[in-house]
Amino acid sequence: MKKFRSFFSFLSFLSFPSFLKRMDRYIIAKFIGTYIYSILLIISISIVFDVNENLAKFTNYHAPLRAIVFDYYANFVPYFANLFSPLFVFIAVIFFTSKLAGNSEIIAMLACGMSFKRLLRPYIISAALIATLNFFLGAYIIPRGTVIRHDFESLYKNNQKNTSASNIQLMVDRGVVAYISQYDDIRKTGYGFSLYKFENKKLVSQMNASVIQYDTIAEERYHWKARNYKIRTLKGMREQIIGGTEIDTLILMEPMDLIFSKGQQETFTSPELLRYISKQQERGSSNVVQYEVEYHKRIASSFASFILTIIGVSLSSRKRKGGMGLYLGIGLALSFTYILLQTVSATFAINAGTPPMLAAWIPNLLYAVIAYFCYKQAPN
Repeated sequence: MKKFRSFFSFLSFLSFPSFLKRMDRYIIAKFIGTYIYSILLIISISIVFDVNENLAKFTNYHAPLRAIVFDYYANFVPYFANLFSPLFVFIAVIFFTSKLAGNSEIIAMLACGMSFKRLLRPYIISAALIATLNFFLGAYIIPRGTVIRHDFESLYKNNQKNTSASNIQLMVDRGVVAYISQYDDIRKTGYGFSLYKFENKKLVSQMNASVIQYDTIAEERYHWKARNYKIRTLKGMREQIIGGTEIDTLILMEPMDLIFSKGQQETFTSPELLRYISKQQERGSSNVVQYEVEYHKRIASSFASFILTIIGVSLSSRKRKGGMGLYLGIGLALSFTYILLQTVSATFAINAGTPPMLAAWIPNLLYAVIAYFCYKQAPN
């Protein structure tokens, strides 16, 4: 019995609330509550403006109410809430911390011998919870919803998806190059197909087909059906040619490798992004920068919660005349410039050759310096 009691007492010690004092729980509840309230308030306003802007399109394209609510707005809300999460974190911290300072609660905490570093503990715990949630949503949940939202927009907002491509050439395997003259993604069909295999920079076989179609019901990937095909095999000075009406073949490419549409990287989960980037790099494709930026941005954006929380607490923890208006304005300005810097750095990575990982982390590195300066200037 004593062993069981000691075991359960150890578990109770490890339980998360046992590390938190009443003051910690109070600040965490205020932080999370204000964060959720700010999200609901701002996203509600965004939905009103979006409905007002798109109501005519929904009516013209006869969008059903169920699709508007569950396919569009049910995925619209988490996408933009996660996108502007740094803004919501900053607003939440500035708003309720200024209120605590205005009520002299922070003065009382510091007067009792609490250091400013100790005061930051519940803020950092709250930021960690928000950062974890943001990363999980951005890496696994939101990409699935983005696919549904994009499909809705292509049907009812006239944002036509890119469903065709021409003159496609890609390396599908080491020494194997595929060419498609015209590809239709709706039918998953390519026209004017050629497949070249090289060994030691010499052509050893060539396959031509007038039509090639992806087998969408096959149990395994990479199954294609070639029609009106001809296979030419070169063996030294000899040449062998065979042909037929139709043949099933395995080619290491998929429809998603042939069509590139705007915002496609947002529809991949993080594991899918890694696999796609690795596969495209093996093929020698240079069209993967935006995918690398998206992958690193999801990680970097999660850490923004910590940086902006420290800046927000440092700015608003001192009681001053005039209330929180000035600090709320500073917080909004810093949040918007952070989001703007994310966009600018991503553009530089795509168009100017900046390393994708560096481009994704530039806003965090810059704002980490600002956070350190604010922390040093905060009351101790």
